[in-house]
Amino acid sequence: MRQVAEFLVRLALAEDIGPGDITTKGAIPASLKARAVIRAKEAGIIAGLPVAKAVFASLDKKIRFVPKIKDGAPVKPGTIVAELSGPARGILTGERTALNFLQHLSGIATLTNRYVKKLRSAKSRAIILDTRKTIPGLRQLEKYAVRLGGAANHRLGLHDAFLIKDNHIKLAGGITPAIQAIKKEYRLKKGPEVEVKNLAEAREAIAAGASRLLLDNMDIKILRQAVKLCRRAKVASEASGGINLGNLRAVATSGADYISIGALTHSAPALDINLKII
Repeated sequence: MRQVAEFLVRLALAEDIGPGDITTKGAIPASLKARAVIRAKEAGIIAGLPVAKAVFASLDKKIRFVPKIKDGAPVKPGTIVAELSGPARGILTGERTALNFLQHLSGIATLTNRYVKKLRSAKSRAIILDTRKTIPGLRQLEKYAVRLGGAANHRLGLHDAFLIKDNHIKLAGGITPAIQAIKKEYRLKKGPEVEVKNLAEAREAIAAGASRLLLDNMDIKILRQAVKLCRRAKVASEASGGINLGNLRAVATSGADYISIGALTHSAPALDINLKII
């Protein structure tokens, strides 16, 4: 993840600075030193401190960035997250880029933690998963934030896990042909995960050798029946589609092994964090 973060930091700084930070260069002497604090303005879970540190290190190695808490730690309004000291120009130029990363990733970790806590309160053993619904280029960082929030990662991309979805099924000629084709192509003994939308599709996928079913957008009654089918067949079950904090408890009562939630990354509001010169 470090290499990805460093690349993204360089890209973000190039986007923001362009040919130069004209305001800072004009108003702030190159020799001026400064101290600053990064402070949380609302409660949440902090994520992205190493990325924020990399922002300032990329601008000026003389800037000292000292985290006051660990990544993944809870904060309340007023908590000092990090302290900085060094060349004032570098601190000002890197301020917005560092905060953009921190606020976005902390927002993901915070929202994820809310889902995890709600699931625990329901005494469910299900594991909350993220999805591939991420901002292009930021997936590794966003999935890192999900882990800090207490959930787990689904596949990182198209390369590390099979998942037959509705369009695969349509083009392959059905659920069974799609499963058979993948098993043949990769010489698999264990079948892939398959997205299903009803009980008939669930039965077909199980019969064809699927190892896990993604139970997509099912109402609670059908979802419970589908989970029972999976349990009898010793196939893992994953509830997905339209899941939010309002219906999470009901979904958890289905007994699904996993609950995947796209909102963790595509709808997390930024956590309010600022940087102030002291």
